[in-house]
Amino acid sequence: MTLFTMAFTLVRHGETQFNKDGLLQGQAIDSCLSETGVQQAEAAGCYLRDVTFTNVFVSSMLRARQTAEVILKHNSSGAGLEMVCDALLKEKSFGVAEGRPVEAYRAMAAAAGETTVDFVAPGGESEQQVTERFRMFLESMLRRIDADHWLNHPEPVPSASEPLVSPPAEGRADEGLGALGAPGVHALLVGHGAYIRSAVRHLLQALGCSPPPGVDHAHMLSLSPNTGLSRFVLTLARDQGGLAIRGVRGVFVHRADHLK
Repeated sequence: MTLFTMAFTLVRHGETQFNKDGLLQGQAIDSCLSETGVQQAEAAGCYLRDVTFTNVFVSSMLRARQTAEVILKHNSSGAGLEMVCDALLKEKSFGVAEGRPVEAYRAMAAAAGETTVDFVAPGGESEQQVTERFRMFLESMLRRIDADHWLNHPEPVPSASEPLVSPPAEGRADEGLGALGAPGVHALLVGHGAYIRSAVRHLLQALGCSPPPGVDHAHMLSLSPNTGLSRFVLTLARDQGGLAIRGVRGVFVHRADHLK
């Protein structure tokens, strides 16, 4: 069996005025980055400046697209990359709660006797629906990655050239990428807070992701800060349907070194 490795770095969009005011955006409110949000994206772009990306997938919402554009502007590999905008990466829909304070949403969930994660506001998405969108995105991403890099030129997984134990939280921007073989497939994904939390939960619970050393599930399932960075390494194998995930390893989660 031929195995492949790839990595993806998942970035939450920069701050918007709705974030600053504690209001839910969801899908109906397509807000732009605030001045602080642009500065956060600039900082993330500088932090990732020398990290090589081979593919870019971005939520079709404005705040995510703006964040990706700023990151790629600074990135040494960004000039020739196609930014693939995908509605499967859009934020969770909060239905009638969109535009309302986050605290009001929490009160609605409490009144229904549910957690904010499990609660579904009228017209909104369930956790299962968001997770299904991420699962579908992974399948779509792997088809694109396979066509771009491996379908006609497969590369076996090499021995890791760096230890699987991560350095402390303030680690290198290229951490975890030394284990990738040619062509060094590494995707940039830019999305949203609630969506990323659902995505990480899927990686942990459905795909058996091993967390970074010293990182517990509570931290992994917390809300990423604006422009928080999370990186995962996938081990893949080819089956009749294309590339299938055989293992997932967390490198770091919700890193915000660039904001200090």
